[in-house]
Amino acid sequence: MTFPRATKRGFTLIELLVVIAIIGILSSVVLASLNTARNKGIDAAVKTNLGEARAQAELFYDANGYHYVVTEGTVTDVCNEAASVNGVRGIYGSVSYSGTSSGGSPTVALNASPSSPTEAACHADMNAWAASAPLRQEINMYYCVDSTGLATVTPNVLPASQMYCS
Repeated sequence: MTFPRATKRGFTLIELLVVIAIIGILSSVVLASLNTARNKGIDAAVKTNLGEARAQAELFYDANGYHYVVTEGTVTDVCNEAASVNGVRGIYGSVSYSGTSSGGSPTVALNASPSSPTEAACHADMNAWAASAPLRQEINMYYCVDSTGLATVTPNVLPASQMYCS
């Protein structure tokens, strides 16, 4: 008389550990790629906002009689938060948002060097302006735009009162 052998079906502990290790390795690769993509997206937002600032500055320039500084009433420039001429606002909002979207400070250094490497900067005089904001993917790099039409990535923070990207 033979008795059927009772067999247990299931996974061994080693098989389960191998599967868990493989899932862990794959998830770490996916998360690393996700962070890179997120940082590239943030840098794209910085570049877009500063590009919009360039267009807004030209509207301000036209509305203000071909100057970036308002001389009637309170003297202010295109970079100032309160800048407005005939309903056309300055570029402070776009520059500020560029700084905060990269994880930096919401304040903007106006006609001065930024107090920290995470702060955006905007400088203007009667005939020229420049603005820069830190990038996140490219560490210690800044995106800079100016009134000449230049838009560039630079390792240099925008120095005090400099009206052109270098």
